[in-house]
This record gives sequence, structure tokens and C-alpha cells, in this order.
Amino acid sequence: QVQLVESGGGLVQPGGSLMLSCAASKTISSDKAMAWYRQAPGKQRELVASITSGGITNYADSAKGRFTISRDNAKNTVYLQMSSLKPEDTAVYYCNVRGGRIIWVDYWGQGTQVTVSS
Repeated sequence: QVQLVESGGGLVQPGGSLMLSCAASKTISSDKAMAWYRQAPGKQRELVASITSGGITNYADSAKGRFTISRDNAKNTVYLQMSSLKPEDTAVYYCNVRGGRIIWVDYWGQGTQVTVSS
């Protein structure tokens, strides 16, 4: 089992920036994608961004142009740089590792709260 530990959440004013980090307790092999999801109160969890080990990224429309996902394979860490934050970005942000050619895995972190408010 892999543990995912998120950090970097907090309270930020509209228009501000935050960087989230997610460190995995074990090596994440190249056949697995890493991603960030978020869940706002009363809403379903939704994909924010994902990245493969080769650096191929995918973003939700709401994140395009404002958020950047990156991955340090040597550190088994994925980042989410968020800028131009809006109140509607307020949510619990979850790190996810999914995939596997031989054994399929789907790991989740405990979540980190991001609150955008003046």
C-alpha cells in the first residue's frame, strides 16, 4: 500500500496563489498517472489535473490557464501550482495515483483544504 500525503492547502484571497504537494511513501512506477481531484461541499469529486510519468498533462476546463501540474519522479511527488484563485476553487483537494500494467491500483490521499475568500 502506498501512502499519499498532501500539503500546501490553506486560506488565500481571490486572485492569490497556492502550491499543493503530494508525496508518495513508495516509488510510483512509470505506468501510473498522478492526479489532483477536488470536492466542494455538496458536490461530486472532480478531476482537476493529471500527469503521466512522461509528463503528459490533462486539465479540467476550470483549471486551464490557471493551474499547472508537475511531477518529480525521483521524489515520487506531484505538485499543483494554482494561481488566479477564485472563490469557486474552494474545496478539499485530493491526490490520486492510478494505473498499472500488471496490477491496477487506485490510491488516494487524505485531502487538503483550500479556501479562497476575502
